[in-house]
Amino acid sequence: MVNTKHDTHSYESTSNGERGYQREIFDGNVLYESFIRAKQGSDWKPQVQKFEMNYLFELADLQTELVSGDYTFLPNTEFTIHERGKVRRITGEQIRDRVSKHALCDEILTPAVQKYLIYDNSASQVGKGIDFARKRLLTHLRKYYSQHKSNDGYILLIDFSKYYDNIRHDRLMEQFEKYIHDPNALNFLRKVVDRSKVDVSYMTDEEYAGCMDTLFNSLEYEQVDKTLRTGERYMYKHLNIGDQVAQVAGIIYPIPIDNYVKIVRGVKFYGRYMDDSYAIHESKEFLEDLLQGIIAIANELGITVNTRKTRICKLSSMWRFLQVQYSLTDTGRVIQKINPKRLTAMRRKMKKLVYKLSEKEFVDWFNAWMCNHYKIMSKQQRENMNTLYAQLKKEVYHDVHNHTG
Repeated sequence: MVNTKHDTHSYESTSNGERGYQREIFDGNVLYESFIRAKQGSDWKPQVQKFEMNYLFELADLQTELVSGDYTFLPNTEFTIHERGKVRRITGEQIRDRVSKHALCDEILTPAVQKYLIYDNSASQVGKGIDFARKRLLTHLRKYYSQHKSNDGYILLIDFSKYYDNIRHDRLMEQFEKYIHDPNALNFLRKVVDRSKVDVSYMTDEEYAGCMDTLFNSLEYEQVDKTLRTGERYMYKHLNIGDQVAQVAGIIYPIPIDNYVKIVRGVKFYGRYMDDSYAIHESKEFLEDLLQGIIAIANELGITVNTRKTRICKLSSMWRFLQVQYSLTDTGRVIQKINPKRLTAMRRKMKKLVYKLSEKEFVDWFNAWMCNHYKIMSKQQRENMNTLYAQLKKEVYHDVHNHTG
């Protein structure tokens, strides 16, 4: 059965005096808590229900494999989604793999890297989601106006091309090794990262020699004939979106850029949400020079600034960040408007989720979404969303109950 006898007094110590992590990650209680977190929002899936029916045996087997170092990952599923105006290729994992990664990320990776993150580095952290990032931007805009008594200034909006596709494994592990010193955790982490390597057997010698310095696009890669992927050559960059480790990697990989902007250049009003970031300054020339420094560091990391989407805008103009349009008026008021495409996508999502979630789950999900977007929607947009919500509840939950009754 699951071994839960590892307590806080039995942790091993590393050579530098830090507490070892192996017993904590592989402890039965930790794995059980990781399972509870991993299954949230996916209880309806058959594979999750099957795992839960035998969870003690499943967790015991999982623990044995993790402790022995013989852990074997199960095959992934892959699909594409449209998110914040982008087409993304997502990798879905089996529940047991999600459990092991929750244990690794929640107990080791996230606690280890958090103290090195700037306050305005958001995403994939408790209490620091997209709503936090938007609120911090509002705070920065209001503080800028308070200090300058004017909306005369500029914002640099930065976007990276195919961010997760081009995260280099060697540079990523160099980053993690700065913050994590437990060899067992690092070994498991290397296995996780290595799973994202890309079979490029179809490449010529010349293409392969330069592949690490060439922009990779996983959506285009899917068009490559699978019979040409023979396992003879691999490219060691790219992370699977949807992987929890990839989410942690996404917030730490550009730390050198964060430090350059905040510490070296002394920018007060700067924030980043994964691969989308901004910097506010009164001088357009300063931001142009700042961008060149960011591009240089990005090139060292192997990621590419998207010159089509990266731009410098006047604060008084209408510009967009994280699918919300903003403008700073000459009175200090911040105008916010939600992107209509975002509402269209959310209406489609509602029509799908209502058939997958229980009534309570659907109500909680909708209320949470409305709370985050209420202030940036018009009165008519709010009414339309509430009307659809009420209609779906009645059709799917209430009418079904009346019919069965």
